[in-house]
Amino acid sequence: MTALLSLRGVARAYRGDAAPFALDVPAFDLLEGEALALAGPSGSGKSTLLMMLALAAPPDAADRFTFAGQDIARHWRAGRRDALADLRARRIGVVPQTGGLLGYLTVEGNIALTQRIAGRPDPRRVRALAEELGIRAQVSRRPAELSVGQRQRVAIARALAHRPALVLADEPTASVHPELADAVLALLKRECAAAGAALLVATHDPDRAARAGYPVLACETRAPGADGIARSIFARAPMLQAA
Repeated sequence: MTALLSLRGVARAYRGDAAPFALDVPAFDLLEGEALALAGPSGSGKSTLLMMLALAAPPDAADRFTFAGQDIARHWRAGRRDALADLRARRIGVVPQTGGLLGYLTVEGNIALTQRIAGRPDPRRVRALAEELGIRAQVSRRPAELSVGQRQRVAIARALAHRPALVLADEPTASVHPELADAVLALLKRECAAAGAALLVATHDPDRAARAGYPVLACETRAPGADGIARSIFARAPMLQAA
């Protein structure tokens, strides 16, 4: 299979008021249609890595960073933010931690938002996703009228509505109870597989992700060295295989 994402020698550092911190990705590949979980404690850089993979934050360094056949590192170096924004709108779906729904839009409007941004309206797919995810009866409601689980399902539908090649989910189970957490992970995996989308889920609960059938890529954390910088390292091996 073809690698949808391929990173080599990618790094991003923080030098603000907080303690110096660096995220290092010596090697990382994600195949087309593959599902994978990123595991690590809070503050280990999982969200930072997802932001880079979503083409929303530039790396400080990158020997190679390709996505869907495009040289992302070159786009960043050339300042081609328009090309990156277009690629993100057309090819990437994001499920944020809190759902990130727009309160003034209905469920239907929230799901269709990614289609509008990508310039690919498809009301039939919006209705089909709502039906598949069990929220068809809520399409005319606003997010404030929904349960936490229903809002999470709307966020998943929105991330899939424009038929992206890649779905990134940042701690999608952090704010739901354990029974629903299992259902959300299973739902994401099933829906992305049906849509042919690659899936990357950031989680602080690798055992739950493994039970849901995700291979798990664990973060290696290193205490500050002589330079005073703590490091989090995501490399494709070793991997914890699902039981």
